Amino acid sequence: MILRKIPSTNESLPVIGLGTWQSFDKSPSSNLDPLKQVLVNMGNAGGKVIDSSPMYGKSEEIVGLLTEKADAGQYFYATKVWTRGKDEGVTQMESSFRKFRREVIDLVQVHNLVDWKIHLQTLRKWKDEGRIRYIGVTHYTSSMHDELITVLKSEPVDFVQFNYSITDRNAEKTLLPTASDLGVATLINRPFGEGSLFNLVRNKSLPQWAKDYGIETWSQFILKYILSHPAVTCVIPATSDPSHAEENYSAGVEPLPDDSIRKKMVDYIKQL
Repeated sequence: MILRKIPSTNESLPVIGLGTWQSFDKSPSSNLDPLKQVLVNMGNAGGKVIDSSPMYGKSEEIVGLLTEKADAGQYFYATKVWTRGKDEGVTQMESSFRKFRREVIDLVQVHNLVDWKIHLQTLRKWKDEGRIRYIGVTHYTSSMHDELITVLKSEPVDFVQFNYSITDRNAEKTLLPTASDLGVATLINRPFGEGSLFNLVRNKSLPQWAKDYGIETWSQFILKYILSHPAVTCVIPATSDPSHAEENYSAGVEPLPDDSIRKKMVDYIKQL
C-alpha cells in the first residue's frame, strides 16, 4: 500500500484505513468474526489506521476487544472527543483509553469542532505527557470547511478530518490546499457519500480506460480519485463486510490517476 508522510513528524501512514461508524457498533456477545476478518484484510493489505468516536456506539469497545493483543504499532488508533466542558471531555477521553484497552492513543480529534478551544488545551497537555501522539479536529459537512480552515490557521494541530469524494469536491477549493500549505495531515471521511455513490453507479459499467489504473471495481474508482490528490494522507471508509474491505484496500496501490485522468473520472461520473 502507498505510504504518505504525517507532515508534523514525517511518520509514514498507509493511505487507506478503516472507519467504524455504524459498522463496528456491535454487541460484544455477537458474532464478531466478520469484523475480525475486516481487520485481517486491512493488515494483509498494509493498512493500519482505525478511526472511531464515542458517538459511534460500541465501536471503540469492539475495536479494543478485537485488537487487545495487537503488537505496538500494528494499528494506528484514532478517536475523538465529543462533548462540552473540560471535565466532561477528560471523562470521555479517559473512557476511550479504557475501551481501546491502550495506554497511548495515536490520535485524538475534536469531533465536529464541539468546544474545540477547551478540548485542544487538554489534548496539547496530554500530547506533551505522551498519552496522545497526535491531535486534530474534524467535521463531516462542506459547510464547515471554512471553519476548519480558521482553526488550522490559528491552532497547531497534526490532523484535520473532513468529507471529500468524487461528487463532493468542495475540499479541493481551499481546505486541502490549506492543510498542505500548513503541514497538516488529512483524514478523509464519507468517501462513498454514505453509500449514495454506490446507488449512483449501480448497474453502470466502468470506463474501459479505468483498467489502465488498476481499477476493476467502483470502490477502487472512487477511492483512487480521492487518493490521487496529493494533499490526502489517508482515507477511512467504513465497512463490516470483509469482501468490501478487501476491495477498498486494494485501491491503495499505484498507479494513481494524474490530473487529466482525474478530470475524465469526474466527467464520467457526471454523465451517469
